[in-house]
Amino acid sequence: MLRNHPMNLNSRLFLILTLAFLAVSCSSVEVFKENTEIPIRKPYRSFVIVNKELEMQSFSDQLIDEMVKYELQKQLEAAGMVYDAKQPDLVIRYHSNEDLRQREIVNQMNPYPFWGYRIYDPWFFNPYSMNNRPRVSTSNYELLQVILDFIDPVQDKFLMTLTAVTEVTNPKNKPKRTLKSLKSATDTFIQQNQMTQ
Repeated sequence: MLRNHPMNLNSRLFLILTLAFLAVSCSSVEVFKENTEIPIRKPYRSFVIVNKELEMQSFSDQLIDEMVKYELQKQLEAAGMVYDAKQPDLVIRYHSNEDLRQREIVNQMNPYPFWGYRIYDPWFFNPYSMNNRPRVSTSNYELLQVILDFIDPVQDKFLMTLTAVTEVTNPKNKPKRTLKSLKSATDTFIQQNQMTQ
């Protein structure tokens, strides 16, 4: 009788949606807008990718570079823009900053976890044996920046530079994180381009 109660179904649905939202929002990509010389005054309808035309490689991995070229063109064409290498409204150049870094992890294990509860085992919680364990360890990660320059070819000035920043802790996830960063930066431009229509 209580199984089919609408409150139970609603609370289960709410719980599932909340958990799904938390799972999606855990991996963050931050987008920064900079280098704005002129504002977007008109909607841009055609574009060219300089890296594709000049065969410039901007990522350390050639496969990731080809994926970025393909996905950037695909995302802009899906937004209604046309690729035009002869007379584009917009010139796009992308590059990356792939910076290997280390993070220090401090292991603060309390030598007296049951302090005040009168439970003490000198063999397990011996403070002299804790000194043998390393308190600080390091982990390697890569700070990945996907940088898109949007240039007006008529005025020869920057509309904006969008930098999408994320961390890559596992090299296997680097292509996925790169494409997610690219999508975040491209969506930011598409949104601002559509606001001028």
